Amino acid sequence: MIRRIPQARDRGIPDATVARLPLYLRALNGMAERGTATVSSEDLALAAGVNSAKLRKDLSHLGSYGTRGVGYDVQYLIYQISRELGLTQDWAVAIVGVGNLGRALANYGGFASRGFRIAGLLDADPHVVGDRIAGLVVEHADELESVISKRGVSIVVIATPATAAQRVCDRVIAAGVTSILNFAPVVLAVPDGVDVRKVDLSIELQILAFHEQRKANGGPIMAEEWPDGVVM
Repeated sequence: MIRRIPQARDRGIPDATVARLPLYLRALNGMAERGTATVSSEDLALAAGVNSAKLRKDLSHLGSYGTRGVGYDVQYLIYQISRELGLTQDWAVAIVGVGNLGRALANYGGFASRGFRIAGLLDADPHVVGDRIAGLVVEHADELESVISKRGVSIVVIATPATAAQRVCDRVIAAGVTSILNFAPVVLAVPDGVDVRKVDLSIELQILAFHEQRKANGGPIMAEEWPDGVVM
């Protein structure tokens, strides 16, 4: 049985707030590890890299307003945010595409502690199928629907080449999965009700390159500074 991931926006929590909740959770977990019992909105905002007014508004959506003069209880806020993000239960994840990136994701030890269990690794390459990675045997991509159904997979990570990503996406959706993390360098077409988060490292590097160039030039890049042939 495939379990659905709770949608915070169904209860009126803005997507922008949902995107910031993991930042707060990461900061809070660090504080908890250091033995911090309570934290002010200012200190938490600083640790998360947002302003305190925005943080207080975000947390108010969770019904958490803190205590004047004391702040927020760190452990309880961790629980509130974890519950809102669906991290108080176990989520089965399948990774499709076990190249260098897929292997790195499979070997990452931080998923389990955050409520995500890698339940399947799949690839179409017969030279990869049968390999054992992080305690799991890579299965053939033909078994995708069976793995999703039998292991209750709720989230699928697509780490395939761009040419295969849409076909994999279509199969995943047809199998009943509505939450996809896409590492393939392509925009996936999905129906309403399917959530796709795209991670494109090359785009992030290009954005950083833009900022580096702007800093090197001492300011914003003007239109006349673009090389010949570059159209804005």
